[in-house]
Amino acid sequence: MDEKALREQLQRFLAWGEAHVDWPEALKDFPAKLRGIRPKGAPHSAWELLEHVRIAQLDILEFSRNPRHVSPDWPRGYWPRSAAPPSSAAWAKSVKAFLRDRKSFQQFVANPKTDLFARIPHGSGQTVLREILLAADHNSHHLGQFILVRRLLGAWR
Repeated sequence: MDEKALREQLQRFLAWGEAHVDWPEALKDFPAKLRGIRPKGAPHSAWELLEHVRIAQLDILEFSRNPRHVSPDWPRGYWPRSAAPPSSAAWAKSVKAFLRDRKSFQQFVANPKTDLFARIPHGSGQTVLREILLAADHNSHHLGQFILVRRLLGAWR
């Protein structure tokens, strides 16, 4: 596989929707009254999952491209303080930021100046490729949880 094909595949991987539902579809028409409910048997609400993937994805992106980036405290800094969003506007802002940051990650991957295989100078051995795979894997894992929360709340087909 040549480098251009690899970059294209990685961009698709960050927004994967070929083998399962994608984030825009999972987020679509989520009832506002259910966004902060932790269903029985689930450790997180939809809001908690959305905010967690937003925060983590941005952290991974910034770690990959910004040597001055400081990651949030683990684990507290990666989760919202409450199970429910403070408002519908906060939910919409989080959705927009998550999707915008995913697009920024794809653009970062597409840039031929981004060395996918070089170690990140301010890291501890990580490469950009490793961070891309981490972000995609993490988002996919929590996407499954998000769909499960919707199912348990009766808000999924």
